[in-house]
Amino acid sequence: MSAYGSMKRSTADGSPLPTKLWPVKPASDKDHYVTTHHLTLSAARHLEGLLDHLNALFAKEVDDGLTYPQEGDIDRSAFEDYFFSADVFVGIVGGTGQLDRREGEIEIDVDTARSGRSWDECVAGFYYIKPNYPGRSSHICNAGFVVPPIHRGKGYGSVLAKSYVDHAPRLGYQASVFNLVYVNNFASIKLWERLNFTKAGLIPRAGRLKRRDGQGEEYVDAFVFYKSFIEKD
Repeated sequence: MSAYGSMKRSTADGSPLPTKLWPVKPASDKDHYVTTHHLTLSAARHLEGLLDHLNALFAKEVDDGLTYPQEGDIDRSAFEDYFFSADVFVGIVGGTGQLDRREGEIEIDVDTARSGRSWDECVAGFYYIKPNYPGRSSHICNAGFVVPPIHRGKGYGSVLAKSYVDHAPRLGYQASVFNLVYVNNFASIKLWERLNFTKAGLIPRAGRLKRRDGQGEEYVDAFVFYKSFIEKD
């Protein structure tokens, strides 16, 4: 639900996009690629423990009060309603040791990519893609990302952002808008600038966020970022 009410997802045919492999740079000895998997809620429910894991990660991100505007408890039902009203992609850290590590589509399911590991170990991050506006402006999308704290600083966030710029146009979207990128979220700002997003505006005092030192809250400005998927950079 948004300020516009309920919004339909993209105009694509609804079929999941193919899984894709993304090399991670710089490569480490083991975690040198991520595969992105387009999951429906039904498919995710068949992967034991996955939804509980994703829910816990998102709930902590909200509770930290630094990046998302939501506040309060996020239970499993609220998480599913928010994330899976959209197209969801989950990134799995490479672990099979047998894949051609060139970027491209690949036939591998989540369980195979998981390779017997815990979700905590192998989920590099996840994100949704949904319309930012309804009806006549529904060709412009928005996304929300979560990278687990234990996997930050490894290049996975950059890989997921790159995959978003690839996947969103294939779902039928022509552009992307991020409504609230708080000005103290330096990693996200650097990431979107590197992918040639434009700062379309600044919203003063856009978020009442928790202070990083744990000493209360503060109002923080936010950038609006925009990128066209039909115009060449």
